[in-house]
Amino acid sequence: MATSRRKFLRAAALVGATAAAAPLPAVAGAQPGSAAPGGPGADTTFTPADKLGFGTARSASPVWFTLQGGRLSEVYHPDLSTPASRETQWIVTDGQSFVERVSDVAHRTELPDPRVPAYRQTATGTGWTLSTRYVTDPERASVLLEVEFHATRPLHVFVLHDPALGGEGTADSAFPLGGALVATDSVTASAVLAAGGFAESTVGYAGVNDGWTELSANRGRLAHHYATAGPGNVVQLGRLRLDGRARTRELVALGFGAAPDEAVRAARTSLSRGFPAVSAAYAAGWRRYLAGLPAAPKEADARLHSVSVLALACSEDKRNPGAFIASPSMPWAFGFDRAVAPEYGSYHLVWPRDLYQIATGLLAAGDRAAAERALDYLLRIQQPDGHWAQNTTVTGEPFWTSVQLDETAAPMLLAWLLGRYDGPTLDKLARGGDFLLSFSKDGHHSPWTEQERWEEQNGYSPSTIASVIAGLVCLADLLERAGRDATRYLSAADEWAAAVDGWTVTHTGPYSPRPYYTRLTKDGNPDAGTTYNLGNNNPGEVDQRAVVDAGFLELVRLGIKRADDVIVRNSLAVVDAQISTLTPSGRHWHRYSSDGYGEQADGGPWDVNRPDLQRTYGRLWPIFAGERGEYELLQGQRAAAAGRLADMAKCAGPTGLLPEQVWDTNSPYPRVRPGTPTASATPLAWTHAQYLRLAWSVHKGRPVEYPEVVARRYLR
Repeated sequence: MATSRRKFLRAAALVGATAAAAPLPAVAGAQPGSAAPGGPGADTTFTPADKLGFGTARSASPVWFTLQGGRLSEVYHPDLSTPASRETQWIVTDGQSFVERVSDVAHRTELPDPRVPAYRQTATGTGWTLSTRYVTDPERASVLLEVEFHATRPLHVFVLHDPALGGEGTADSAFPLGGALVATDSVTASAVLAAGGFAESTVGYAGVNDGWTELSANRGRLAHHYATAGPGNVVQLGRLRLDGRARTRELVALGFGAAPDEAVRAARTSLSRGFPAVSAAYAAGWRRYLAGLPAAPKEADARLHSVSVLALACSEDKRNPGAFIASPSMPWAFGFDRAVAPEYGSYHLVWPRDLYQIATGLLAAGDRAAAERALDYLLRIQQPDGHWAQNTTVTGEPFWTSVQLDETAAPMLLAWLLGRYDGPTLDKLARGGDFLLSFSKDGHHSPWTEQERWEEQNGYSPSTIASVIAGLVCLADLLERAGRDATRYLSAADEWAAAVDGWTVTHTGPYSPRPYYTRLTKDGNPDAGTTYNLGNNNPGEVDQRAVVDAGFLELVRLGIKRADDVIVRNSLAVVDAQISTLTPSGRHWHRYSSDGYGEQADGGPWDVNRPDLQRTYGRLWPIFAGERGEYELLQGQRAAAAGRLADMAKCAGPTGLLPEQVWDTNSPYPRVRPGTPTASATPLAWTHAQYLRLAWSVHKGRPVEYPEVVARRYLR
């Protein structure tokens, strides 16, 4: 939204007061107090998705931060579906010979205490070292950055802040207010404030005259000092009163609020509290939370267990309890290509499927209250016809709208695990059950689904059908406990359990003379040789019999098939031969044959529908090691399952965050070790949830989410 002319006039009037607090030096060509020309600037793009830090206070403070590439990357406010900034980072220069951003020099990110999501980043450049610690203020919407800077000679340090208010950042306006660099889109606002004030500052348009563009073009000096800019993609810059010699420490705050003065007040108040007090309160909140949960089981990596619990807990929105997002990131084209993502996002949305994974992971780790909140949230956002939307913002507004039947079954499975069969809960779950029984589209009927769990194809999917069968049986059990009739749900579940092999098992496929499960069939005829395009830049069409995944293991995990079922065992041999890779981090699996959801051959980001893009390659997903471990537990192979748990741990990044994907043996980078994180969504909440669930499953000797009521019906 545009900022009014009145706000700009007010900003201009405030420039003098701001300059008095932080005087601008006399620089040739400077235009203090003027408005930056050249708007609206380049389109907003977001930083890569491979985060090394993700944190927020355990309190209700509605602000979250991420770290990537040696800098502060996206900050979210006022909720977890809404980025409020793209990046905040430091620029170091001598004003003569070099200008360096921390993201461009050697840097590392560390997690000093795995019980607290507070991080330290250290960057080393030309004769200087800069270290930053990050926390959020538990009492207000602000992020504190404590900077320590040392140099071999006096240097200049600038803070570069790229606001992206409202999740877009293309209609922000910037101006000084009370010594702070303020941005607003007329709905929300941000403020950058340094405890020692700014020695000089400017604001400009991204890619036109923003601070980095100015400094890099002028050997570390600002040719202009603009006071206001916008609406557009504005970028703010302020020079700290650091030189690395006489003055080596500074405290910077990013404050947020509904209005500029509120954002400034949040930043100023956090600065006045000081970093020691704020960081102590921040740490205490998380340590209290973990102290209320069981200690990590001996079979788990204790550090990764804590990081996983914290990653999931941080993924919950503060204003919408139970709304846990998939990842605080925008991988690949989702962060820069408007054709793919007209509204940037997707991963910082809520998927019922991922929410089920998160809830069961936290339930396994002892946080039952979080799982209850997740179910309550799902019940609140159920659609009028009874199904659950493909995904929603944290406020419950549907974002993508394809129907995935497993996501409508997920609340039933979660409710059964929680033993929830009160009247209001059952009424909503029954509406979901009715939807599962009646769904039809394009001449097909349940359990045919418009999209399976990878959200790319319609058809008869073993994993979707398994979820639907188990969901209906769990729903029926809850209804019967409440004295309600469940006959039609059980009848449908029985019918589909008897038919699933006929829909999805091929006897004529190319990978084995023995029958095996396909990823899915388009027509329910697995021996027909029907073809379809895989998408994700795959050329041509493939025979459905030649596309396999390990989704059939859901039939075992959910109690519909035995672990020693002959077709299951045949299928395991096929997927191990076709889509698994042995890495230094253990054996891991692709989603399915010829998956294209991942980087390009040269390591460039995934994108689609571009004439210059030939092929992209989905890599290995650590979650499948967890799924295989749960299967092995049902086989009685506890040691093997413990090995899968260790393999998942080896996939973690340096701060313990687990990714969506890890490199296979066809990495485009010679120095990248297979089994290490790609630039996919990190942290992926599903991966952390799977790790927690497998850890506790190995400890107890059996999958902790195994629905015994389903197994009693089909495996007796």
